[in-house]
Amino acid sequence: MKKILFFALAFAALGLNANPVNWSFSVNPLSGNRAELIFSANIEPGWNMYAVEVPPNGPLPTEFIYNPSSAFRKIGSVRENPPAPIVFDATFEMEVGKHTGLVRFIQTIEILSEQDFTITGSIDYMVCDDVMCMPFDVEFSIPVRGIPRTPAPPVTIQAPAQPTPTQEASAQEIEETLIEEEIIEEEIVVMSVSVEETERASNDRFWLFIILAMVAGFAAVLTPCVFPLIPMTVSFFMSGESTRKQTMMKGVVFGLSVACLYSILGIIVAITNSPGIANVLSTHWIANTLFFILFIVFACSFFGLFEITLPASLSNKLDAKADKGGLMASFFMAAVLTIVSFSCTGPFVAVLLVEAARGTSVLQPILGMLAFGFALGLPFMLLSMAPSLLKKLPKSGGWLNSVKVVFAFVLLAFSMTFLLTIESFYGLSFFTREVYIGIWIVIFTLMGFYLLGKIKFAHDSDVKHVGVFRLFLVIATFSFVVYLIPGLFGAPLRAISGLIPTMSKQQFDLRQMGGAVSFQEQVQRQVRHGDIFSLPHGLQGFFDYEEGLAYARETGRPILLDFTGHGCRNCREMESRVWSDPEVLRLLNEFVIIALYTNDRTVLPEVEHFTGTDGRLKNTIGRQNAYLQITRFGTNTLPYYVVLDSEGNPLRDRGVGFVSRDVFIEHLEIGLGRR
Repeated sequence: MKKILFFALAFAALGLNANPVNWSFSVNPLSGNRAELIFSANIEPGWNMYAVEVPPNGPLPTEFIYNPSSAFRKIGSVRENPPAPIVFDATFEMEVGKHTGLVRFIQTIEILSEQDFTITGSIDYMVCDDVMCMPFDVEFSIPVRGIPRTPAPPVTIQAPAQPTPTQEASAQEIEETLIEEEIIEEEIVVMSVSVEETERASNDRFWLFIILAMVAGFAAVLTPCVFPLIPMTVSFFMSGESTRKQTMMKGVVFGLSVACLYSILGIIVAITNSPGIANVLSTHWIANTLFFILFIVFACSFFGLFEITLPASLSNKLDAKADKGGLMASFFMAAVLTIVSFSCTGPFVAVLLVEAARGTSVLQPILGMLAFGFALGLPFMLLSMAPSLLKKLPKSGGWLNSVKVVFAFVLLAFSMTFLLTIESFYGLSFFTREVYIGIWIVIFTLMGFYLLGKIKFAHDSDVKHVGVFRLFLVIATFSFVVYLIPGLFGAPLRAISGLIPTMSKQQFDLRQMGGAVSFQEQVQRQVRHGDIFSLPHGLQGFFDYEEGLAYARETGRPILLDFTGHGCRNCREMESRVWSDPEVLRLLNEFVIIALYTNDRTVLPEVEHFTGTDGRLKNTIGRQNAYLQITRFGTNTLPYYVVLDSEGNPLRDRGVGFVSRDVFIEHLEIGLGRR
């Protein structure tokens, strides 16, 4: 079913000219001999393309290439309106700018010609959705009016008269004012549309964060600062001559007040939240170092080294107001809960606010804190409606402190991700992949022994026996440790690949020592373009079609054509999740792999240039490889894998793209004649 869906989407994209971006071009005259070239891109919903600047070793940016001309010169660099929102790209493990919806690229120029002329060139970019990535090379042609040279006015020796605007000058001023207002209004519309599309594109991640916030709220209820307050608070709702309706009303006001109080923290973060700040929080070494220290401090607090509390005087004042009774008393009781439980809820809140501040949605911190507060206050609301359930609640005890300690171990482990961010963004190397995984193995092993009662902290009670729920936690913890151990020897650990260093930082890889690439080691190491490209997992192959075809004819081996590209998320995902599979690697060793990058801009020697049937010059590696893919296989989807015989004839009537491991293995085995 997935295979059918993929090809249906690919066919539909081709039927729609395979270009989800509609371009329009215009010129905005400025004062003097300057003007603005405006490139308007309308990106269809569900698609995105990258900004004009991306971090080193990142994806393919959007680039504007101008044909040489003496009629103008560029002033400054291209501007993006609105700026590309900074979001996390799991494939490259970095924060990059991505455009969705409507965006304008603006380039200021100086006009050097008195005659009218035309500016020509091309736009290189890549669009991606959740299924495929497609590179494009769109040509543009923009007519521009020349600026005639006006002679200087004669010099006269007389007192300057006060200028009086003519009717023509006044009309010109009015027209310029209207143009400026129209431009400003258009920018506002562009900004609103772009924000709307951006929020739609990140919808899944946003709701995942909201769910995480609610889970954190429910977890905070089970801490020793909150759980013992439940019976006392519900009894307060029932005090005096309160009817059942009044008791329920107090509980609802209490729960909603808790949610509102925590949302205030989210509002404070949202006020200063912006893509630029989110980018700094996500990548800058100072912010990530502070977050690393913050997580360590909270972990030590949960271990019982010290307690983080807010001023007791504030709690006492709120408690006095709560004693006055009424619905307002419920609000002040909620404030008291927020204050006295801070030592337990603070780390939960800090984790959520850090994650929210690194996001791109202004609403994320507000709604995240609202969801956390609602989940925290929900048990109080429900018990106010059914007070009899209080008798069925488990009694307070040492298990509450165990919740804090377990969360301390988790905080300690995830604090390492901030160091990983610093490493990847600045090209540093604090730890190898093995050391990082080793630290996690130690942390979660200690957590497993703690759950068994073999490790005890100052505030812990003796574990006389292991309950069923605790036993399942122990099994889950040690199972995760066992899962981590093969990572020390080169296992990809795909389930947590986004939380640990990439395989490039793995020093000891048992798979390579075992000869997993036996056939590929026979391939010539000095292949054409081998200084530019490489294959993953130690595989050897070719990056020029003719060279790879010649080798296949010589050896009689089948060919795997790998149409790939820089900045192709799904290409890297296939290589990390599917190609790393031992069975897939074994099958790949039997092919002559020819990886063809369809968006590389390396200019080839002039003798290799040719003009395609579309009338356009094919002078780069990417343009020639893309032309081969489109003309021969009728698609420009990335990735795209085709199996050929040693003479270059297709062994299947179609290739495959972003598919599962089983479908890819089936594709390779058909190419080898085993199915």
